[in-house]
Amino acid sequence: MTKYTHISVERSHDDRIATVTMRRAEARNALSAALAADLREAFTDLRSDTRLRAVVLTGDGSVFSAGADLNAMKASAAFTQEQNLQDALAMSDLFKTINTFPCAVIGRVNGAAMGGGLGLVAACDIVIAVDSAKLAFSEVRLGIAPAVISPYVLRKIGEAQARMLFLTGEFFSVAHARDIGLVHIVTTAAELEQAVEDKISELLKGAPLAIRACKALALNVGQMDSETARSYNAETIARLRVSPEGQEGLQAFLEKRKPDWII
Repeated sequence: MTKYTHISVERSHDDRIATVTMRRAEARNALSAALAADLREAFTDLRSDTRLRAVVLTGDGSVFSAGADLNAMKASAAFTQEQNLQDALAMSDLFKTINTFPCAVIGRVNGAAMGGGLGLVAACDIVIAVDSAKLAFSEVRLGIAPAVISPYVLRKIGEAQARMLFLTGEFFSVAHARDIGLVHIVTTAAELEQAVEDKISELLKGAPLAIRACKALALNVGQMDSETARSYNAETIARLRVSPEGQEGLQAFLEKRKPDWII
């Protein structure tokens, strides 16, 4: 089993759910190079596990992630442009790895999320956040920009919202994040665990391979031209209909019983 330094990975629900927890509470779960590497490795390790329906991503302590690590920022000031380029590309790989993870990723936002921490939120499929969390794309106030996370944020909130929030770096509420599409469910700290559990229960009703196909549709179809999308969509549904899952799902529906993937 892979050993991680700055995260933990726990399995539950008969190994169908994994919870990845950032364990740098003393540094507000700031994204150091080591933490980012651990996250990339964990999501890569979990990628091939077809038992999984979802991965829950959360932070230890009272903060989800404060974004850039202070020591890393100090070090980057002495980097050459080429060294900073390689550092940025490594961080970009992290967000891509989470965004393209083959099944559902639930962001369990237990507290503040800023900068790159909010980029992690944008890369998740389902986001459940406590109502007290403070959020900000704060990079501009540090003399930099949310460049690496921008593709994932823009796909969630659109250009109009990004043009304001990126430029001002201002804090905004979880309620506003829900209004613009960055957060799906707002809850209290006391009810956060149950809110996550409720969404896991819904995901466990879905067939494992069908969940992966649905995520691929959501990620890819909007980027395709109409003819490519037509072929892709037709091939997807044709493949699923003749698959063991598709056959079992139809038979279970006709027989008025639960399909065999529901334990």
